[in-house]
Amino acid sequence: MDRSHYFEALELADILPRLAAFDPHVVGTPPLGLELPTSDIDVICCAPDADAFTRAVWKAFGARPKFRMWQKIAHDRPVVASFAIADWMVEIFGQASPIAEQHAQRHFLVERRLLALGGEPLRLTVMRHRGNGMKTEPAFAEVLDLNGDPYQALLRLECCSDMELISLLRDRGFI
Repeated sequence: MDRSHYFEALELADILPRLAAFDPHVVGTPPLGLELPTSDIDVICCAPDADAFTRAVWKAFGARPKFRMWQKIAHDRPVVASFAIADWMVEIFGQASPIAEQHAQRHFLVERRLLALGGEPLRLTVMRHRGNGMKTEPAFAEVLDLNGDPYQALLRLECCSDMELISLLRDRGFI
């Protein structure tokens, strides 16, 4: 299977329909065209009942190769599961917050807007940084010369208009 077709792996394991009760969204690098050979497919879910989410994920994917599940120690104790499908690893993240409030979704939407506005020059520059070992958010922050914590810096861009983002990209030489 060609790794560029991440959605085929999602369909092969019937991932989104099996998680439909938890409002699943695919985020991260494959849908942005920023994946590396080591990238996984990230699926975020709204899981206000961690126990129900854990049971559903275990039932649906527990027999998959390399299946693991754990609960993070954070303010809302999100549940994370991972497993292999085709030549991809899938990571499912269930958090009590609605999808629109989850940082992964918010980062994804900002990055998608930036790539739509900055085009191939921005994508290639971010990929160069990713190829040198940087995670996605720090790569965007470095490329755009954003100050402070890269994850928070990207979130500060979500309220910017397209014109403000175009100005930022123009100032950095991408437009």
